[in-house]
Amino acid sequence: MAATTGLSEAEAARVVEDVVAFLSETVEDYVRRRHAELKTYGAKNPEIFAQLRAELAARVVAAPELTERQLRRIVYG
Repeated sequence: MAATTGLSEAEAARVVEDVVAFLSETVEDYVRRRHAELKTYGAKNPEIFAQLRAELAARVVAAPELTERQLRRIVYG
């Protein structure tokens, strides 16, 4: 990757680590993290849960389709 992108070996390794970490994040961790991020920008739960459902469906390895109730249980327990 370093040879084809112009990144240093350390930078290329960091990019690979970041991508692997992102792709290995569990659905639950992703939902909690994204909910918190979207909440900080003032989004309301109905908007957040709709966006989360769309994002989960578009992931490289799509998560099972979750209802708003299931998403709410992940976030709030």
